[in-house]
Amino acid sequence: MLEQDAVSAVKPDTSAATSRVVLFDFDGVLMHGDAFRLFMRERYARSPWRGLLALVCLPLLLVQLPFSRRLPAHMLVRIALLGVDERHYRVAACGFAAALARRPRQFLRDGLLALRRHQAAGDRVIVVTGCEHTLVNGILQQLGLTGLEVLASQLRPGWLGMRPHWHNVGARKVRQLAQHGLTAWQAAYSDALQDLPMLQPAAEVVLVNGTPTLCEKVEKALGRTITRVDWF
Repeated sequence: MLEQDAVSAVKPDTSAATSRVVLFDFDGVLMHGDAFRLFMRERYARSPWRGLLALVCLPLLLVQLPFSRRLPAHMLVRIALLGVDERHYRVAACGFAAALARRPRQFLRDGLLALRRHQAAGDRVIVVTGCEHTLVNGILQQLGLTGLEVLASQLRPGWLGMRPHWHNVGARKVRQLAQHGLTAWQAAYSDALQDLPMLQPAAEVVLVNGTPTLCEKVEKALGRTITRVDWF
């Protein structure tokens, strides 16, 4: 199962127990846009019948939307992965990762440089993201980023294909970090207000490409000043 592979892929390096722990979000921090959303769009573009099925399900999606955004999103993911088993999912995700990594100006050069500087300094760098684990690992490998720990969203096999299992967003990032043996870290990079639970324990908070309004909201919520960077 994909979640089992995720656990085995993120075993902490005990030799780095005394290193600074630095967390990086992925979407919006290391790349422009949302990698998994782009992957889902490609799935629909390659299979028009999936779009038709989603259209048939539209009334149900609209009924669910006022109560939860998660349920309609999960349904759209399940349609995009309908009939796709674990092996075929890996092939599709890794193929998309390779194509995405070749897109010009898709990734934030400054973010990648900052991550590599932390690695060169001997910091323990962990990518904590809402992107799906196989996909984000494939992208990082294609970018030549190795030696990273990755805590990400996970899928699981179902009767009708792969389906969402764990969406690693908000407070769930902190829960997954705790399961990984971490309750405090020295620095955290993010671009989103929903990462506040992850930012709170950090000694240094870096907001990437945040608007003045977003920066003000984050500082007010944290009760302290943060560092704001413009990355391209």
